[in-house]
Amino acid sequence: MRAREPDVEGYVNHDGVKVGYAVYGDGAETVLLAPAWMVVDSRIWKLQVAYLSRYFRVITVDPRGNGRSQRPAEPAAYTDRAHATDLVAALDAAGVERATVVGLSRGGWRAALAASEHPDRFAGLIAISPRVNGLAPPPPERLAADFDAVREHYEGWQKYNRHSWRRDYRGFVEWFFALLLPEPHSTKQFEDCVSWALETGPETLIAGEEAPESVAGLPAVEAVLRGLRCPVLVIHGERDRCVPIGVGARFAELTGGRLIRMAGAGHLPPARHPVPVNRWIREFVRPDPPPRQWTRALNRPRRVLYLSSPIGLGHARRDLAVAAELRRLRPGVEVDWLAQHPVTALLAARGERVHPASRWLASESRHLEAEAHGHDLPAFGAIRRMDEILTANFMVFAELARERHYDLWVADEAWDVDHFLHENPELKRTAYAWLTDFVGWLPTAAGGAAEAALTADRNAEMIEQIARFPRVRDRALFVGDPPDVVAGLFGPGLPVIADWTARHYDFTGYVTGFPPADVVDRAAARAEFGWGPQEQVCVVAVGGTAVGVPLLRRVLAAHPAAAALVPGLRMVVVAGPRVDPAALAAPPGVEVHGYLPELHRYLAAADLAVVQGGLGTTMELTAAGRPFLYVPLENHFEQQLHVPHRLARYGAGRRLSFADTAPEPLARAIAEEIGRTVHYQPVAQDGAIRAATSLSDLF
Repeated sequence: MRAREPDVEGYVNHDGVKVGYAVYGDGAETVLLAPAWMVVDSRIWKLQVAYLSRYFRVITVDPRGNGRSQRPAEPAAYTDRAHATDLVAALDAAGVERATVVGLSRGGWRAALAASEHPDRFAGLIAISPRVNGLAPPPPERLAADFDAVREHYEGWQKYNRHSWRRDYRGFVEWFFALLLPEPHSTKQFEDCVSWALETGPETLIAGEEAPESVAGLPAVEAVLRGLRCPVLVIHGERDRCVPIGVGARFAELTGGRLIRMAGAGHLPPARHPVPVNRWIREFVRPDPPPRQWTRALNRPRRVLYLSSPIGLGHARRDLAVAAELRRLRPGVEVDWLAQHPVTALLAARGERVHPASRWLASESRHLEAEAHGHDLPAFGAIRRMDEILTANFMVFAELARERHYDLWVADEAWDVDHFLHENPELKRTAYAWLTDFVGWLPTAAGGAAEAALTADRNAEMIEQIARFPRVRDRALFVGDPPDVVAGLFGPGLPVIADWTARHYDFTGYVTGFPPADVVDRAAARAEFGWGPQEQVCVVAVGGTAVGVPLLRRVLAAHPAAAALVPGLRMVVVAGPRVDPAALAAPPGVEVHGYLPELHRYLAAADLAVVQGGLGTTMELTAAGRPFLYVPLENHFEQQLHVPHRLARYGAGRRLSFADTAPEPLARAIAEEIGRTVHYQPVAQDGAIRAATSLSDLF
């Protein structure tokens, strides 16, 4: 799923070649994101589009040879001037008179050429890692300072020349992007770039390399750059092994532009370091005005910015409980929620203040629903592929945190916030607390060695970040107890998960999200719900997303068989906030609800629950002492590994695989478990108080 879908998609065709473009947003100013080399398409800008389109009209262009654009065979179709003219044609098609153009790699030179030949159309130029023919330093044998930076580039090009592209195109592509991404833990960016490169082919790249030069000779190239009339910003990584930083420095010198040197960065800052790149682009196009109001520090009310994960409503319920205790400990504290649906539905029901900036958040639930296939959700891969959404959402948080004073940020499994604060620790400006109920990205059996390597890499990055910047997290709270942490290693050569967690987290005990009194008088609750004393009530719930629809359908299909086995069976299905109850087509005799804000009371009053494998619902049932069947999502590492580990400690629940939920087996399981007396380990009731006390100390 995209963080931001285009408002307009179209084509330009100024010389017989169809070139795709897209428009996002409708701001007064326009940012034109020019294509790089045709080995990638406009998705190289995917981490910029959603953020920039909140402020500006954004236009992206697919290069000739990739994406939605045509792939002509003639080298003459790929000249730098043809690419530059495509930019102007895209402005014309979008009805834009003037834009700031941003170019990456070869796109930096082509953007400069467009600005040189059409100066009235461009208000500014940002060149990132610009590659300019003729402007490069001499070959490595005559190079001193930049030798190490470019040696691997030259050696690789000798191996992967144009003829070898035909023999081993994928091998070239993988070498090339490994060269461009020298930063550790760049596996996702590498995979993206390789996949985009495979959408074109060697013949297209060769045609592009054989294109005639539009500006021949170094004096002519330098004259183009010296003649630019618009403001220029150059961004270049000091570890760029494709284009040495000396090229960027010379580009800035010739244009009179400003150079930002990115120490430790390679050739693709927009993909690998989106947060600073996004901010530099926005500030270049529209500098921040002075604030309209300023408040003396001691006059500012105590404020908390609370971020609650939308992946399951258990997070929101426990966060509301923690916030209530925090208000009790710190009277007068104001809590703003930065949240998205379905969390906002629960917050609205409780009268909480959802910050207006929440409207800019891209839907994580929608992404996961799109990633699910049946009762199968490869959660690690799905979250990894959510990078565009997570980046966009972090930018929403970062802008809000910059504009408004808060005493405390609380992030309950807001992975974007935690990751990017450690990537950009200079953005931390107040106390920050991190909450989670699991530690460790774990591979599933189906993911094989590839997923095991990726989860280990992600864990290693997290461990390195926290070792280097231990003060980014002022509190790291594990919602549970030490035995709830899974056994094993983070990965080969990495620490033991439980030992590392004990050193880096405080344990709050579980936070149920409801007061114990809510689940004490079951008889009163059953009478309130209209359930007869002789009825055997089975409540079916699958959480806050639509991922659970296949399980709901399985349970509904099992209802006739279960009713035959359980006299007086009453089945109550809770579709949740993102599923239309009517779409389930429930059989007669089944009661179907949409969203129930007090679902925990229904679960506590029931004789049995059938649920998915999420921690929130299963632990609510454990705390209420009710029998339940739980069916973890296939290939969901948390539901398959972390949650069963914790439930086993409490002796709670009966686990079923989705394969065991055909009508007859599921009906038998319902008949065996309904009304059964259970003896779970007790769940502590003071988790919210312990968490809030720890947070209160940060004021």
